[in-house]
Amino acid sequence: MSIPSIPEVTLSVSEHRRLERLARAGAARGDVDARFLLSEIQRAEIVPDCAARLDSIVTVGSWVTFWVNWGFPLETRQLVYPEDYASERTQIPVMSPLGAALVGLKVGSEIPFFTGGRTNVVRIESISRTSANDVAGILLSNPMQGKKLVDDDDPGPSAA
Repeated sequence: MSIPSIPEVTLSVSEHRRLERLARAGAARGDVDARFLLSEIQRAEIVPDCAARLDSIVTVGSWVTFWVNWGFPLETRQLVYPEDYASERTQIPVMSPLGAALVGLKVGSEIPFFTGGRTNVVRIESISRTSANDVAGILLSNPMQGKKLVDDDDPGPSAA
């Protein structure tokens, strides 16, 4: 697996301000993930809060469908601020390694991030701004439908 080039990061004015305060406070405490987030924020292009292109950018509150290391499964989770984080299954805190990597990216972007003692790569497949009530369809959709996950002819266990 080759490491992709570093993609562009785009943030709205208000999100940039809030994320920068959050990342600076964490970095001052020695938080490595906060330092990574701060580096992403510092290289970001800042656009007005009403910029139309923000619809195709991962922002806090977005539902993001992504691959990590191009493996199975494809995941969909919401990027949230630390104080809003309530569910590991459905959310990613922006102060986590993956959350810091996702923020400000567009569909098709790939970026390396470091966690669990290794470098991983995340690829953005889609971004949605649906409300929490509409998310069940996203979470229950199966992009692998009709595809075999394991290529073997083993019928499985049988009674003796």
